[in-house]
Amino acid sequence: MAMYDIDQEVDTSGLNCPLPILRAKKTLAAMRSGQVLRVIATDPGSARDFPVFARQTGHELLETREEGGKFYYLLRKK
Repeated sequence: MAMYDIDQEVDTSGLNCPLPILRAKKTLAAMRSGQVLRVIATDPGSARDFPVFARQTGHELLETREEGGKFYYLLRKK
């Protein structure tokens, strides 16, 4: 697993689709290009949603992992 400097973190635990994506989108909008956002989610649907979100928006999905029922996503702002 690569190590990245995390610039912002959004914990969307307990929220269901599309709220984790909307929170990530809002946070990314306030970040500078190249910064890294970590999103924590508990919605299993997020595993499908975040790769699609990254593809559609051009942000780079650096990492996806599941640990203890939580999903972690690292996104680099385009």
